[in-house]
Amino acid sequence: MAATNTTPPIDSSSAEELTAKAVHKRYEGLVMVRTKAIKGKGAWYWAHLEPLLVHNNDTGLPKAVKLRCSLCEAVFSASNPSRTASEHLKRGTCPNFNSVPKPISSISPSSMASPSSSVQHNHRKRSSSSSGGGGVGGGGSSASYQVSPLAMVDPSRFCGELAYSPAVSTTVVTASTGSLLPQQHLMLSGGKEDLGALAMLEDSVKKLKSPKTSPGPALSKTQIDSAFDFLADWLYESCGSVSFSSLDHPKFRAFLNQVGLPAISRREFAGPRLDAKFEEAKAESEARIRDAMFFQIASDGWQPKHHGFLGAENLVNLTVNLPNGTSVFRRAVFVSGNVPPKYAEEVLWETITGICGNAVQQCVGVVADKFKAKALKNLENQNHWMVNLSCQYQGFNSLIKDFSKELPLFQKVTENCLKVANFVNNHSQVRNIFQKYQLQEYRHVELLRVPVREHEKLNFEPVYTMLEDILNSARALQLVLIDESYKIVSVEDPIAREFAEMGRDMRFWSELEAVNSLVKLIKEMAQEIETERPLVGQCLPLWNELRAKVKDWCSKFHIDEAPVEKVIDRRFKKNYHPAWAAAFILDPLYLIRDTSGKYLPPFKCLTPDQEKDVDKLITRLVSREEAHIALMELMKWRTDGLEPVYAQAVQLKERDPITGKMKTANPQSSRLVWETYLTEFKSLAKVAVRLIFLHATSCGFKCNLSFLRWVCANGHSRAGMYRAQKMIFIAAHSKLERRDFSNDEDKDAELLASTNGEDDVLNEVFVDSSSVNNGQKYCWTGDAAIRCVIVNGDGCSMIKEELIEGIQGRT
Repeated sequence: MAATNTTPPIDSSSAEELTAKAVHKRYEGLVMVRTKAIKGKGAWYWAHLEPLLVHNNDTGLPKAVKLRCSLCEAVFSASNPSRTASEHLKRGTCPNFNSVPKPISSISPSSMASPSSSVQHNHRKRSSSSSGGGGVGGGGSSASYQVSPLAMVDPSRFCGELAYSPAVSTTVVTASTGSLLPQQHLMLSGGKEDLGALAMLEDSVKKLKSPKTSPGPALSKTQIDSAFDFLADWLYESCGSVSFSSLDHPKFRAFLNQVGLPAISRREFAGPRLDAKFEEAKAESEARIRDAMFFQIASDGWQPKHHGFLGAENLVNLTVNLPNGTSVFRRAVFVSGNVPPKYAEEVLWETITGICGNAVQQCVGVVADKFKAKALKNLENQNHWMVNLSCQYQGFNSLIKDFSKELPLFQKVTENCLKVANFVNNHSQVRNIFQKYQLQEYRHVELLRVPVREHEKLNFEPVYTMLEDILNSARALQLVLIDESYKIVSVEDPIAREFAEMGRDMRFWSELEAVNSLVKLIKEMAQEIETERPLVGQCLPLWNELRAKVKDWCSKFHIDEAPVEKVIDRRFKKNYHPAWAAAFILDPLYLIRDTSGKYLPPFKCLTPDQEKDVDKLITRLVSREEAHIALMELMKWRTDGLEPVYAQAVQLKERDPITGKMKTANPQSSRLVWETYLTEFKSLAKVAVRLIFLHATSCGFKCNLSFLRWVCANGHSRAGMYRAQKMIFIAAHSKLERRDFSNDEDKDAELLASTNGEDDVLNEVFVDSSSVNNGQKYCWTGDAAIRCVIVNGDGCSMIKEELIEGIQGRT
């Protein structure tokens, strides 16, 4: 008997946001497919069909995706682009399609036959006929190719990829008359490879006959310079994904020649042009920093990333966060192994003095992913005006490691899953049974991924991968237990019996799901922190949100809250800084409206110790003469707050068109209110404007692993490292200017995960809207295993059940 689950229904606004998000993802998928197709890696019809996002007139949210024909402006459903192309374009429904040159992929083979095709045969027919004795030359080799004497072969037919290819032509043009003639039987001694050389010969003849003939209008010097400028930007901003040697690739040179561009020198791109781009980016960066009254240093990369083949080689990025919300790249430092805190402290101080010289008070503080207890604390103690923070993205990820070390549930689940994975992978007979059901259920075969013991201690990520593999293979693992062959194995092997007992134990699956759910919860919050890059005032709300979610998790899986809360509190204290509480109180974004209509700072949300921290921090950040004035102004701020109309203006939110989430309409308004309207708070305002803009994460530019691998191999070359530093600066400057904090390799991995190309991308787009809240659970009850696929949409409804034959003779 299947157990039914119930959950509270999702409110309409949440449902609308989920639908809008799914529709927008579908639109992005279609745009990506079209872009790929236009570049020559997709279906021909995308040149004429354009994705269109339709919005709801009432809410402004995306509600549907359509396809618009660029030839006749007709609009169609986006459910099946291929069918739309067939019905609208190929069958003549579109009135303007016939006037457009047809792509080769849309023309049937019969329409491409030459007038003399009735007396000609293709290569395959010649091969089959000659092997049967009916071809010319009676049983000649299939490797023989015939062309007419003095034939003028059209080179365009041999330039499929801007190079001479050995394609076989069945129709030739005579050099004397230029008319089409049936093929005459003359063998080329070099076989089909001679066709490319023959095409090149005839192409040379054509050029000699008409040397002034040009395929198109020549580009002007301005156009050529502009094209190479864009090419240089792309090459440098790829930061190692595209090598300088690629500029000398024959196909790339053929491409330049085809579009009318002259040959280029990779030495120029790695030398003078690189230097010019670097100086330009550096000048822009320094101008922005000079325009700001103060700044924050963000330092990311001290924490080892464990890239495997890269060992402990890390790239430390030093970025400057400005009060207006923008960030500019400053420098990169390559480090190996465990870096001593003193060295990190020296690098940070050198960066600060390099920016502002002796006016070091312009640096409000530092946010870094490591060294909070030593390097950051030392700098703060030596410079009383500084506020040095630890990265919250790193803090949340460290919490997962804390749970794996200190929570017995994690240790138990990890050990059990290691037993399961090692047994299934290493026992050949069991592995064969498992892979048989993998192929049956999931249509693919793979081993369960098992972490190396050394990595398991340093990083929980490989363990989490193993847990996901086992959860995703739950159906196949259960089918293994009821397989007749496995029953025979379990009679003789005690480990097999232990595995069977574990697989039938509902507690094993429940605990596995609990651990996986908690790690996923924290990883999703960390990912959101990395994407949103919250400011320091948001730290306390973030940790309160985490506590609330973890409390719900404990309730759902019947876990004791006390040890879980203890781990969270310990990590919270390691990351906590008094600036969290002070910024939370001073930022008008978090003011709360009381019963009298006033918007007051949320002191009631602080603990007594945190209230004392606010007083101490404000006193430290102002001069000794202003300390008592600042505290008096703080009391006034506590009782009077901010005028309602200004508070409402600061807290005004609007829906993000991409994510569908509600976000602050003007993030800079919190600081601007203090600088322009709250002029009576002279001392407190100085503290507020320097605190409110501080970032709580050090996340910034991500360098490609391919480039880091090159650095590891060529770190001994001073000239090479100098060029590497310049490329990193240019790439980081460009990405920060676009506010692009993604990684190109992650995007490529996501794209290449769609092994079937366009169809997989479209399937992902179409299916996503209906599978946003889908999940599946497997449980053993009595003598039957029940598979439940649950949809959390309008409540919780079971849409499918499968009863598996019970295991006979189970103890």
